[in-house]
Parts: sequence; C-alpha cells; structure tokens
Amino acid sequence: MANISSTTVFIVILLLCVSAAVAATAKLRSPAANICKSLVETQGYICQEHKVTTKDGYVLGVQRIPMGRSANKTANNKPPVLLQHGLLLSNYQDAATWLLGSPDEALGFILADHGFDVWLSNTRGTASSRGHAWLNPQDPEYWEWSWDELAEYELPALFEYVYHQTGQKLYYVGHSLGTLNAFVALSKGKLVNMLRSAAMLTPVAYLGQMTSPAFRSIAELFLSEKLYSLGVREFILKGQDVAKLLQFVCLKAEINCSDTFTVITGPNCCIKKSTVDSFLGIEPQSTATKNVIHLSQMIRRGTLTKYDYGNVYENVKSYGQITPPAYNVKSIPKDVPLLLSYGGKDTLTVVNDVKILLEDLRDHKADKLVLQYRDDYAHFDFIVGYNANKLVYDPLIAFFMLH
Repeated sequence: MANISSTTVFIVILLLCVSAAVAATAKLRSPAANICKSLVETQGYICQEHKVTTKDGYVLGVQRIPMGRSANKTANNKPPVLLQHGLLLSNYQDAATWLLGSPDEALGFILADHGFDVWLSNTRGTASSRGHAWLNPQDPEYWEWSWDELAEYELPALFEYVYHQTGQKLYYVGHSLGTLNAFVALSKGKLVNMLRSAAMLTPVAYLGQMTSPAFRSIAELFLSEKLYSLGVREFILKGQDVAKLLQFVCLKAEINCSDTFTVITGPNCCIKKSTVDSFLGIEPQSTATKNVIHLSQMIRRGTLTKYDYGNVYENVKSYGQITPPAYNVKSIPKDVPLLLSYGGKDTLTVVNDVKILLEDLRDHKADKLVLQYRDDYAHFDFIVGYNANKLVYDPLIAFFMLH
C-alpha cells in the first residue's frame, strides 16, 4: 500500500469528525420497528423486546424469538441461544445481522425453527442500546469504553438475564468481535456456569497479522487516536458525503474500493447482491472511538491485553502497573465445548492469527474443541453467505445437539 499523504490523513480525520458530529443529532430508527416489526414479525415469527441493564449503567435492547413458525406454541423449556454480533468499521452491525435473508438462510430464524429460544443482543451505542442509567449519548463519558467493558460488564449481564428468564444454561453464537468478548470473559471465569457450549464464527483473539487494507490503514495511521485527541468519542461513518470522501481516500491509498466488503473483510465468495443491498440498507451503527483504538492496538502489536492508555500514569491508576495486563486465553476451562469456524479468504480473522489462538487452546480437551475451516469463505460469508445454512449452520446445530 502506498504511503498516504498528510493531506489525505487530514481529510479522513475531518470526514470522521463531521460524521461523528452529525451522528450526535441524527434521528435514530425505532429499534422495535426496525428489528422486531420489520425483520422478524414480517416473516411470521413472534418477537419480544427486552431491556438489560449492565453494572456500568448501559441499557441494552435485546430481541427474543421464542419459537419457530411451525413450533408448538405451548412448548416450554426450549434451549436458549444468545447471538452476539460483531463490528464492521462501526457500521451496519447490530442484531439485524442475524436476520438478513430468508428464514431458510438467516441463522436467527434457522435456530428458532430448529427448536431454540433465540435471543439477539445489541452492543451499547447501537440504535437498540443507547440507553443509560445516568448518561446519554451526547455525554462524552457515555463513550468511554472499549471491548474490555463489553467482556467485563455487557456479556455477563446478557448471560445472567437470559439465564434467569429461562432457567436454563445458554448456547452462544458470536461473530467477530462477539467472539473476542466471549474468549476474554471465559478466560476470566465469567459465563462458564451459565454456558452449555459456544460457536465462534470468525474467532478473534489476535489481530497482529490482519491484512484488511481498511483496518490496517486505521491502525497504522493512528486515525482513531487522532480522533480521540480531537474530542471525538462516538465513532460512526454515514452519509453520501462520507462515501464520496472515502472513495477519494481509497484512491489516494491505492485501495480498490469497488467492493466495500472486499476492502474490509476479504473476497466473500457467497453473498447474494440482494443480501448486500439489505445489509447496506441498515442504519449505520455507532461504536466508541476508544473501542476502535483498542482494536488498533491489537493490530499493531499482535497482543491480547487490556486497553493501553498510552501513558504510565493512567495505566498505573487503572491497572497498578505501567503496561496493560494481558488476557490469557489458556485460562479458558479445558472442558468448555467450543466450535471455531474460520475461512481462508478472511482478511480480518486471518488464518495465521487463528493458529496463534489454537496454540493457546492446544491443551483443550480434544472432544470439546471442534474446528471448521472453509477455504473459500471470507469474514461475512459466515453470517450472510447463501450457502452458510448448509455449510456452517447445519454443523453448528449438530454441535449444539451434542453439547
């Protein structure tokens, strides 16, 4: 990739600043209307809205599909499964990720039709989860979090809520960032007593060998750090002006942006145009700039640690040491059933980074660790691929049935 000029960097920062400022006053969609009413009930499924409050005050919207279309409406004790979405440059990803495509293609519907009680979570800052006990999204403090807090507070709160609502242990499906949160939480002993088994699609624990041009540029140019220093706490990309400027940046950086998904995630083999259109039609979602900084640190360093504040004082204040402590994936209990599914064309969750993760899991019980490798799959084939129902979801459901 060619060197990017300081002018181009300035334009990127300016565009993101403007975008973030616009986002603060933008009219957000109605979560219930968009997910339950527009994406679930229109397909003939029952959909419920739930609210979950984390220990650090965030109020999360959760959608529940308690049964499939042809299920016995009086049947009880369906096994609960929690689906946690990932992150795509802060855009487009919330619970709707699991509902794109027909009921025969989208994992949320497929699990419901196979007799699961499906719970769909939405990360803090997305349209369904912008509530807080004492803050609002216009407060800079609202955005002072990274995936550290998602693993420490958010995922445990979701698990506890579903566990107490259903009285049963959970199955878990995570994609991308949704796997990172789970790995970290499990490594700290959280979730284990409420978990049956977990399926990790495009598993993320290490990002040092990532080859995605878009994410590499953000990390190596310290763009999110520059945004943070300018006071931008909410990270969001949206609008036609943003798209035009991004095209300019791609040209200057010698990145082929004709296929947005390819630039970000690798050449997805199996996504229909109609699904792409549906995906891009979703209201872009926000994340915290601090979250992007944390991911950028992982990319540059190839390590799995807590957030690095960048100065000794803040690190010592937060951690009692000058450098952020590392997470230890080896601490995940060896008997937790795990399915890891990854692809050869993925430029976010690249094979070499997965190999490092597998080395950490080398002592895991052999009958509790199942690997699924698709040489032709990239990052988003796993959740919106037209053949994922047969190639990924059927084995996933079979894994759940065994564990």
